[in-house]
Amino acid sequence: MSSLPHVVEDCFGLLKLYSDGSISRNLEIPCTTPLLNDDSVLYKDLLFDAKQNLHLRLYKPSFSPTKLPILFYFHGGGFCFGSRTFPNFHNLSIRLAAAFNVLVIAPDYRLAPEHRLPAATDNACLALKWLQGQAMHGNNDNTDTWLTGVDLDRVFVLGDSSGGNLAHHLAARFKAGSIELAPVRVRGYVLLAPFFGGSVRTKSEEERPCEAFWNLEMYDRFWRLSIPAGSTFDHPLVNPFGPCSQSLAEVPLDPILVMVGGGEILRDRLEDYATRLKHLGKKIEFLEFEGEQHGFFTNHPFSEVAEKVMHHIRDFILENSN
Repeated sequence: MSSLPHVVEDCFGLLKLYSDGSISRNLEIPCTTPLLNDDSVLYKDLLFDAKQNLHLRLYKPSFSPTKLPILFYFHGGGFCFGSRTFPNFHNLSIRLAAAFNVLVIAPDYRLAPEHRLPAATDNACLALKWLQGQAMHGNNDNTDTWLTGVDLDRVFVLGDSSGGNLAHHLAARFKAGSIELAPVRVRGYVLLAPFFGGSVRTKSEEERPCEAFWNLEMYDRFWRLSIPAGSTFDHPLVNPFGPCSQSLAEVPLDPILVMVGGGEILRDRLEDYATRLKHLGKKIEFLEFEGEQHGFFTNHPFSEVAEKVMHHIRDFILENSN
């Protein structure tokens, strides 16, 4: 008699992978963060991939006398959780739209382990291609009215945690100038504590494997659930500088801003990422916020340190808008 399936991976009791490959997921994620509905920002949902039933959410200031630049926001969640509808991601999008006077585009992407990488990466690429398609329709009936009159020459991509990982791969995929996306022009990428990994531990991973909430075992579990079956933590979508990863030496990249909390497990890995890109001659800035832990900006977008983050993002956008 065969044994009953047993749990092999368990994420907070909300997501379980069983020995027979079956998956159970609690669609009701507990969250104490109240939804922010600010009258200064309007938002609506659109379908951007009918085949995968993927939606995105547009946010725009309720009043703006100028053409709006565009800011893509890719949420975090370890590639296993998250949606544009989650209160913390929704609230941050409202904050970004209001503070920067931009049109925020917040796409969903397929989640693991039901859809392992590169599913999320492919969906992120498709979201940018969707904007290109909207732009190429011009002013006909297929173009959403919120996208008429936007500044397609000033597009930025911001990703948080796993979304930051996606932002890196978008930068490498579309390269400097984003010619493949014309008439859309991406000007720069903001990576908020991008979720990278690797088989060789960094000093901060070894010496500080636990934060107040997150720990290294959680990160490892997310990777086991999201990487292609049979892959290691050095898969190119996990480790940008792994032994099998594409060399970025000859890949032209648009400007990149990396920000991380000084108390994060990922701190040293991200400093190494920025240092390597700088040595390759890329335009990259690395900023560390002393003592802060993973999610410090996304979960508390109106805190004092969040104001500093917003200031640096604003400067980055202004510097790279022309």
